[in-house]
Amino acid sequence: MSMKTTLITTNTDVVANAPIGLFDSGVGGLSVFRHLQQVLPHEGYLYYADTLNVPYGNRDNNEISALTLNAVDWLIEQKCKLVVIACNSASAHGLELARNKYPNTPIVGLVPALKPAVQFSKTKKVAVLATGATLNGDLLNNVIDDVASPNQVMVVKWFEPNLVPWVEAGMPQTSDTAKLLKKQLHQFYNQGVDQLVLGCTHYPFFRDFLMAEVNKHHMDMDVIDSGRAIANRVKDLLLKQNLLIEMKQTDETTCQQMWQKKAQLHVGSLSFYASLYDDNLKQVVTRLLSQT
Repeated sequence: MSMKTTLITTNTDVVANAPIGLFDSGVGGLSVFRHLQQVLPHEGYLYYADTLNVPYGNRDNNEISALTLNAVDWLIEQKCKLVVIACNSASAHGLELARNKYPNTPIVGLVPALKPAVQFSKTKKVAVLATGATLNGDLLNNVIDDVASPNQVMVVKWFEPNLVPWVEAGMPQTSDTAKLLKKQLHQFYNQGVDQLVLGCTHYPFFRDFLMAEVNKHHMDMDVIDSGRAIANRVKDLLLKQNLLIEMKQTDETTCQQMWQKKAQLHVGSLSFYASLYDDNLKQVVTRLLSQT
């Protein structure tokens, strides 16, 4: 799918029944969509995955910023009433640039859920699982400086490049990655970590896997992500701008029919687009969306 940069700086002609736009470098942002769908069940959603350039976590700051702006440009062109940058790496390096370029469109970014982790930690030790770009980005490290450090909370950072491919492969529990993840979970617990933050949008898909191990070994540890907080933030912003759909619509506008018709994959209220789309990606998206 071709993408082009635009100089649009306003989005004042959107209407309430326009879609909520989501963007991620891949399909991990579908975990955010699941939270949004639970909190805002009557909304329509337009998801863009930049699968041609995934992963972002291995790219430099300037590349991530440029790719993020390119994706947001496209979502704005589709008349999205609000944009969620459902990617921690993209948020870390492109969120403020996108907000400056489109001051009249609400743009919500992701940051690992470190604030609640710090608040609820009894041991004063928390761990963050994320990509290198997120772990080294300003958004996370500002929270560490502003929230964790003043409260004498130690933050352990961990990145494992095989986690995302493992999720997209269906999370086979006999794989080396699954064994490594279990081993690391026990290491965190032995270090005194009692709050584990999932700082990549792929990671909430294996929260149940982690919690099964936590419960099996009676670990006093919680595993959290930012998806629900993001969904509540989106709801608040739409309410303030009178753009919230509070009941099921019985008709569709021409605009809605257009973006739904063009979608490479349409599942319920979600229209899915990707910069590189094939049958394998379709299977991954369908698998992830089928998880409860």
